[in-house]
Amino acid sequence: MRSSSIVLAALAGLASSQQTNETWVDTGDTLRLSTDTTFHFQLLNLLGMATYRGADVAEVLGAAQVIVPGNFSSYNNTFAELATRKQAQASVAKNKVNARDTFFQAAAYWRDADFFNHGNQSDPIIDEYWTNQLECFTAANSALPVPGEYVTIPTASNFSAIGIFYAADSDTSTEKPTLLVGNGYDASQEDSYHSSCVAALERGWNCMTYEGPGQPTVRRQQKIGFISEWEKVVTPVVDYLANRTDVDMDRLALSGISFGGYLAARAAAFEPRIKALLLNPGVVTVQDGFLGQLPSQFQDLFHSGNKSAFDAIVLAIVSNSSMPSSLRWGIEHGLWAFDTESPSEFLVTTGAMNMTGLFDRLTMPIWLANGTRDDVLSQSLDFVEQVGNTTNVTLVTFDGPEGYHCQPGAASSTNREMFEWLETVFE
Repeated sequence: MRSSSIVLAALAGLASSQQTNETWVDTGDTLRLSTDTTFHFQLLNLLGMATYRGADVAEVLGAAQVIVPGNFSSYNNTFAELATRKQAQASVAKNKVNARDTFFQAAAYWRDADFFNHGNQSDPIIDEYWTNQLECFTAANSALPVPGEYVTIPTASNFSAIGIFYAADSDTSTEKPTLLVGNGYDASQEDSYHSSCVAALERGWNCMTYEGPGQPTVRRQQKIGFISEWEKVVTPVVDYLANRTDVDMDRLALSGISFGGYLAARAAAFEPRIKALLLNPGVVTVQDGFLGQLPSQFQDLFHSGNKSAFDAIVLAIVSNSSMPSSLRWGIEHGLWAFDTESPSEFLVTTGAMNMTGLFDRLTMPIWLANGTRDDVLSQSLDFVEQVGNTTNVTLVTFDGPEGYHCQPGAASSTNREMFEWLETVFE
């Protein structure tokens, strides 16, 4: 069968087996922000950032009202208009706190304006919108009581890690517990400030965010896609922390969020200076998680080794606006983040991203989040089974409205659980 025939047959099967345009099918008790489940998830995630000054509730709800479900341009344009307005308001604000909070919101809206915009990797908006968000975030950061320190950390590989260190206070002579936070597939370290660092700072912890290959800033500035050997990113960052006078290296915790659940676990397996590991969720194998988003016939085609046919089918999905948003966005962003034009190459690369043979190296206490409605990377239970010393593992289950992937909209609950556990580990 010719590739074109395979494409048509597979797309027909997808259309008949799944609801196109991602019509709402969830049975949970969270208020629907869009009939498109992918849009709903992203809007809920942004809405949740209001807890830590990353958004305004009314503005996000207003955007949700006008965004056309399944229409990427509608989503992007709505937030670009909102971000433009908020940036203008921040720029003329006379009060320092007013300017800071409004710049933080503008930065978050610029990030969302870019979120569904990676289908055309040469589109200048990918860099333009990111420049805008960095400008806004930097302006907000400079108005914090203790501004975060931007650092570029050279590595032994062909890239530099990019990080921001937020000190708990201005005392640089006293060592303090420190949380090192890494995201995964799509979120930025600027997102991490709102989801993790504000909570850490409020509790007297330092917090450092970082990015490596494939992640938003490094991918844009250094043109490098994801790598599997994430210790090449984290170990140089830990070296940086070890040289600071305000970091207690005996109380250093590493957090990995989403796909970062693999990245952090991989890095911790090779970095003994990590004294506590928090994974939200635990990830055993990245490829299984990504392939699991595709219909079974697509998975069979990938495993058959027919790369040209697989690529043709997957790229046809991307160009078909009636296909589910989760598939279209997941493919588009994956190709951009892994710096490739080939879906099969993207997925082959993820094959090396697994924890096989590394679990016995995880000797530090481990905290795992398990979302009962996580349909993205729901591997925490498998992770627990693979870890040899299960007495060293704490599994926290999030259910109901908090049960989605990485608990969007429930950051305060997540941080409560994390820091209660950290207090116990380091008491």
